[in-house]
Amino acid sequence: MDGGARAGEDRILTVPNLLTGLRLLCIPLFVALLARPDQAGWYPAAILLGVLGVTDGLDGFIARRFGQVSTLGKVLDPLADRLLIGTAGIATVVVGAVPLWVGVLALSRELFVALGFLYVAWAGGGRMDVSWAGKAGTFAMMWAFPLFLTGHADDSWHGAAEFAAWCFAIPGLALGWYAAVTYVPAARSALAYSRRARGQEATT
Repeated sequence: MDGGARAGEDRILTVPNLLTGLRLLCIPLFVALLARPDQAGWYPAAILLGVLGVTDGLDGFIARRFGQVSTLGKVLDPLADRLLIGTAGIATVVVGAVPLWVGVLALSRELFVALGFLYVAWAGGGRMDVSWAGKAGTFAMMWAFPLFLTGHADDSWHGAAEFAAWCFAIPGLALGWYAAVTYVPAARSALAYSRRARGQEATT
């Protein structure tokens, strides 16, 4: 990678980073809508969560298509995903819109991945890229949670929404846990590469 490309990745103010920042700022709004009495905010919360899910795919597309990949974005995007899925999972389970076992599987996966990535970074293994399966699983769950909400809201198509929620949740959980398992050998390789690099530096 040349110096120009590295300088480009040092950018902060990019469209994908702005979309990711917006996703983070909207998390408290989602919680506030969900907390409104008599389920008055469930449907707006579901719409907001669905829109935020779309921005998750959109920022990655823009970054790759228009050459706006940045170091900050590589860190901020998965962080926003973890926080959004974690918040949505906990909040929707608490209000009773999502089955407990779905929430537990989704949240434990996010915790497992987050702690693994943090450990690799702490151990000097460098940044690990998010896999396609991980992104697809996260995207599916970002649609499953709002559809579960809609399925429990006072809406004429709540039955269809709940069916669609399961259509996203099952593959989303499967892809998410598949990605989590594949991160284990990737983390070992990253740590081994880092140790070899430090060893070579010590001998020069």
